Amino acid sequence: MSARTKPLPFLLMAPFFAALFVFWLIPVFKGLWLSLQSDELFGDSVFVGLSHYRDLMHDGRFWHALRNTFVYCGMAVILIPPFALALAHLLKHTYRRSRGLIQFCLMMPGLTPPLVLALLYVLVFNGPHGLLNRTFLHPLGLPDIDWIRDPRFIKASLVLLALWRWTGFITLLFLSGLEGIPRSYYDTTRAEGASAWQLFRHVTLPLLRPVTAFVAALLFLDAFALFEGAYVLLGGSGGSLDAGLLLISYSYLTAFTLGSFGSAAAIAFASLPLLMTALWFILSQGRHRKPAAA
Repeated sequence: MSARTKPLPFLLMAPFFAALFVFWLIPVFKGLWLSLQSDELFGDSVFVGLSHYRDLMHDGRFWHALRNTFVYCGMAVILIPPFALALAHLLKHTYRRSRGLIQFCLMMPGLTPPLVLALLYVLVFNGPHGLLNRTFLHPLGLPDIDWIRDPRFIKASLVLLALWRWTGFITLLFLSGLEGIPRSYYDTTRAEGASAWQLFRHVTLPLLRPVTAFVAALLFLDAFALFEGAYVLLGGSGGSLDAGLLLISYSYLTAFTLGSFGSAAAIAFASLPLLMTALWFILSQGRHRKPAAA
């Protein structure tokens, strides 16, 4: 029997595909079917077709949640990767003996359950008695900021939560990418008289494109899946004036507060084409490119 027809590889992969079928494919098809039914989860439901999707086209709160999600995602993608890349550069030039401890400390927020992290975050940003106001704003004589009730700062609070949670993990991703860049690229470009900025622009950034695209896709997915932190910070709602209402929060409210489970499923599936299109665009930008000449 040739290696191609041996059943062992398929037997080893069988548990994975079985779990994928049970815990992903079945729920996805069940959710899609639910979005085509009336809003009753228990009892007799009626097939309503695309009625819930048509209602979403005229639902101002849905469009507001969609806009909030993309704004939050844009803020996270603009802020977190540059900060993490700067930390990765610093970490690359630290002593190897201390690097392991620093990496462990950076990973701690990412390993902490989001619910616990959000509770700790409340202690930091909870009104005038939060640690941020008392530690930084009061000594400078600045007015208090109600980070989780003032609609002007709710999105910033969610982004800072993402910054605290993801920076360490993304820093390690960038550090791995930096360690994988051959030193010969830097030596050749430096021999041509390139400055430190030109090395970063023409060597580091092009070779980090795949890592950068993966990081952007990760943060984009997090924007559509952020629930625990937003739930604890905003009490299961969108906060004041729905300033922090994200798509997943709106889906939760529709299902478990209003009892409209079919509409909630439609909210989730209506955003799926946008999510897939955005992910395709982000990942297509991450194709590896050779460094340009300085």
